[in-house]
Amino acid sequence: MSRPLDVVRELVDNALDAGATRIEIELEGGGLSLVRVRDNGGGIGADSVELAAVRHATSKLEPVAGAVERVTTLGFRGEALWAAAQAGELHLVTRPAAQVGAAEVWAQGETVRMGRAAAPAGTTVTVRGLFAGLPARLRTQAPPAAELREITALVGRYVLHHPALHWRLGVDGEARLVHAPADHRGAVASVYGPLNANRVLKVEAGGTVGVCGVVSRPELTRARRDRMHFSVNGRPILAPPELERAVIEGYAELLPAGAAPLCVLDLTVAPADHNPNVHPAKQVVALADLGGVAARVREAVAAALAQHPLARAVPALTAPPEPSDAPRNGSFPRLTLVGLYQELYLLAQGEGDLWVIDAHAAHERALYERLGRELLAAAPVELPEPELLHLTPQQRAALHERAADLQGWGLTIEDFGAGLARLRTLPAALAALQVPRLHEQIVEGALGSGPDPRRDVLANLACAPALKAGMLDHGRGELVLAALADCEHPWACPHGRPTTLRLSERDLAHAFGRRGVRDVARGRDADGQSAQQETQPPGR
Repeated sequence: MSRPLDVVRELVDNALDAGATRIEIELEGGGLSLVRVRDNGGGIGADSVELAAVRHATSKLEPVAGAVERVTTLGFRGEALWAAAQAGELHLVTRPAAQVGAAEVWAQGETVRMGRAAAPAGTTVTVRGLFAGLPARLRTQAPPAAELREITALVGRYVLHHPALHWRLGVDGEARLVHAPADHRGAVASVYGPLNANRVLKVEAGGTVGVCGVVSRPELTRARRDRMHFSVNGRPILAPPELERAVIEGYAELLPAGAAPLCVLDLTVAPADHNPNVHPAKQVVALADLGGVAARVREAVAAALAQHPLARAVPALTAPPEPSDAPRNGSFPRLTLVGLYQELYLLAQGEGDLWVIDAHAAHERALYERLGRELLAAAPVELPEPELLHLTPQQRAALHERAADLQGWGLTIEDFGAGLARLRTLPAALAALQVPRLHEQIVEGALGSGPDPRRDVLANLACAPALKAGMLDHGRGELVLAALADCEHPWACPHGRPTTLRLSERDLAHAFGRRGVRDVARGRDADGQSAQQETQPPGR
């Protein structure tokens, strides 16, 4: 162990493996003076406790060949307590529930003493004076504030991935993080606050690869991926880029480019299909079928998002409490057009609220889905004369990688050498479009840096013919509303911009100073109130 964070991680893993439902962590002096982890788990029996601080004397692997390849516990190397005793002064008090009296162990270096004590069922491990006898290592420790920040983040991750437990982190006698048993949404509330918790959606998918947890609604994003959390068989991990990318791809065009969601996803795989023994701190695991796991994650996220209406709320005219849109049936509501604004926006009413629809974004979404449906409906069109196009080095590399896939949906591009490519066929649905620079746009999208070239091509081509400002009238507005209602994913344009915004009558009433009948919660506000009531704990 090289720092207090390592001690906390190993002791928490041991507590989880012991089946604890309550885990309390106490720190003093940034963990260098004291680290204490108390749990109510199964404890260590008096007949084997003398081996607890002996190196490699683990009780978590079956005594059979190949057991290390079927690891089902978090701490399995048998080094945690021994390593803590090498780094500081170890004190352990433990008692199984059925045992009368607790066993007590003191260990420092290779010296181990045994004793008896009175204690509740469970285990308490205290490590004092970390690295006091190792001055070189002590001098290289991070400042206490920096170490505490990372330990708090680590405990927060355990809370997110084990939300059904009671957790408490105390720092120098002050509670730093407290969590009562809840679901993943409650864990997000404990770690990131209730406003974030009200903007997450449940993810649940079974099968050989289980996926369970929450992802944020599209309006809750960050520029960094620091709130994308994964665990494998209960172990919080540093996620490989493939898993992070799978989550982002599950949002498709609901997520703007460069944005990352909040997610907490627990993955369950067969013990033989993962190896947790590839990193000294066990933060990285090797998956036998990483591509298959990523595909399962992508499907689960997409399915969760598809079940909820994802219209974004109009910015409030005043500052009422932030509402939480309660999921209904996932379908687009029945809207009635009541007017136009600036020949670009549709004003409609439905479900007790006022809706503002960006006609360009809505029309773009409808065209995008129509092109997607028609893409494979007819045979590709052979160009009378193949067109030569200049390619960048990146585009040429993409062509070599994707040529077969592109040809599968009717786009034949051949490397012609000297930085040129020859465009021979186009999908029939695209060939008929009246779009400037049609061939060039198709090739740019097909050979771009995006993970889904077909979506990139269709998104670019749907934008050009979509209604622009000044082109809208009442008749076209009715057609756009009808087309949007028929879309599979009506809530965002292919580039991630919202198609609809929603304003409740109550917001308007507050803005105009109305009280009384018009102050009754309806529509979005009523949904928000019911959602908040469901998430309130008993007794409040």
